[in-house]
Amino acid sequence: MANELPYLVAALRPRQWLKNGLVLAALVFARRWDDPVAVQQAVLAFVAFCLLASFTYLLNDIRDVEEDRRHPHKCLRPIAAGKLSVSLAAVSAVVLLGTGLVLAFLVNPATGIVGASYVAVMVLYQLGLKEVVIIDVLAIASGFVLRAVAGATAINADISPWLLICTAQLALFLALGKRRQELVLLGHEAASHRAALGQYSTYMLDQMIAVVTASTVMSYALYTISERTIHMVGSTNMIYTVPFVLYGIFRYLYLMHNKGEGGAPDRVLLSDKPLLLDVLLYVIVSVIILHFGHPEAAPESVLPI
Repeated sequence: MANELPYLVAALRPRQWLKNGLVLAALVFARRWDDPVAVQQAVLAFVAFCLLASFTYLLNDIRDVEEDRRHPHKCLRPIAAGKLSVSLAAVSAVVLLGTGLVLAFLVNPATGIVGASYVAVMVLYQLGLKEVVIIDVLAIASGFVLRAVAGATAINADISPWLLICTAQLALFLALGKRRQELVLLGHEAASHRAALGQYSTYMLDQMIAVVTASTVMSYALYTISERTIHMVGSTNMIYTVPFVLYGIFRYLYLMHNKGEGGAPDRVLLSDKPLLLDVLLYVIVSVIILHFGHPEAAPESVLPI
C-alpha cells in the first residue's frame, strides 16, 4: 500500500484544486479579507471542496477505468495504468467524501448543503449525465457555480445574480473548450470513448463557444457598470478590469485553436505565462479598486457581484 501512496496523491489531482479558488471569490469581492473569522471559514470551505472534488475524481477514474485505458492521455492515470488499486482508491474516496461533507457542514450548514448538492450533481454526471449532449457541459458548469455559492455561504454573504451568471458562463466556456479538444484529439474514435462526444462536432462547439464567449464578456461588462456594483464599490472603476477579462478569454481561444490546448484548463493556466500573468493582474487590480473604493453605506455581507 505504501508504494501506492504517491499514485494515490496523483489520482487526487491536486493541480485541479485551482478550480476551488472560486470558493474564495466571495471573500475578496465582499472585502472580508481583513476579517480573521471570514478568512478562516473561507479557507475551510476551500479545503472541504478540495476533498469533495478529489472524491469525484477518484469515482470518475474507478468507473471509467476501461475507457481510460483506450485513451491516449487518460491511460496514464494511476488506476488506468495499474499503479493504484481500485480497492485503495474506493476506500480513499469514501474517506474524502465523509471528511469533506463533515467539514463543509462544520463551516456552515448552508455550506454543507451546497457541498452535498455539488456531490449529488457530480455523481449524477458520472452515472449518466456526461453521456447526454449539452446537459453534460451544463452539469460541469453547475459545479463551478456551486463552488462560488459555497464561498458566499461560508462567510454569510448574500448571493448576487451577477455571481451566478458570470461564473456559469465562464464555466461553460471552459467546458465547451474541453469538449472541443477531446473531439479534436480522439477524432473518429471519439464516440467509442464517450457517447456524447459522437453527438458533437467541432463546428457545433465553435458556434456554442462563440455564443458563450460574447455572453461572458457582455455580462461581465454589464456587471462593472451595474447600479449594484457602483453602489458597493463606490465608483465605476471596476470597468477597468474588463481588458483583463477580454485578454484572458482571447488568449485562451488562441491556445485552444492554435496550440491545441483547452483539454485541461488547470494545465493551461499554470503553463502559459501570459495567461497566468493576466489572471494575477486582474486579481491585483480588482483588490486595489475594492480596497480604495467607498461603498455607499452598503452592508458588509453583500457581495458586489
